[in-house]
Parts: sequence; structure tokens; C-alpha cells
Amino acid sequence: MTERKNQRHQQPELHGGVLSGGGSPTLWGALIGLIVFVFVGVPISAAVRFATHPMSQQLFGGRLSEATVGGYTAFWWIVAIMLLALPFLVGWGVAKLSARTLTVIGAIAVAFFIVILILGQLYVF
Repeated sequence: MTERKNQRHQQPELHGGVLSGGGSPTLWGALIGLIVFVFVGVPISAAVRFATHPMSQQLFGGRLSEATVGGYTAFWWIVAIMLLALPFLVGWGVAKLSARTLTVIGAIAVAFFIVILILGQLYVF
């Protein structure tokens, strides 16, 4: 009798995906990271193309065509790496969603931005 009573009160365990119920924070982070990757896919491709093809430097004309090839290539590789890291950072931030995590992500973004500005001033512009 008690066994039958316990069976009625047990709720079935739901095994939904990211969009069901509350979802897993890790799955939400992966989904948001994938969405961000879709948006930055073309800029990543362009940055890698500019970094690997030295004749692309002539496309920009003006001061960019006068920059050193090494500086130009380093600038575009750093931009490509930064863009490639962006979906992982955003996904990790969504998965953790704490003030400390958001502070770390903000500090990393600011550091990359400062590095790009400095390299841009030294080698590209």
C-alpha cells in the first residue's frame, strides 16, 4: 500500500534541453557562445585573411600600405585571436553569471582593446 502511495507522489524526472524549464547554465553558456560565434565568424575570417595574405595590406592604402609587414601581420593576428576568444568569454560569462566573472571578462576585453590600440598606433597607423 505504501509503495503504491509513493509511486503516485513521485514526479517524473524531466530531461529537457537548454530551452526547457530552467536549463543548465553550462548549456546556456554554450548556446550563447555559439550565437556570438555565428556573428563574429565573418570578421574572424577577414582578420585571418588579412594576416595571412601580405598583399591585402595594399587594399587599405595610405598609411597602412606604409606599415611594416610584420606589424601589419601581428596586428591582424591579434585581432583574429581576440575575435575567436570572444564567444568563449561570453559563453563562460553567461554560464557563471557572477559579478566576479563579469569583472574578469570586462578586464580581459579592456586589456585586449588597449593592446590593439597600442599595436595599431605603433605598427599600423
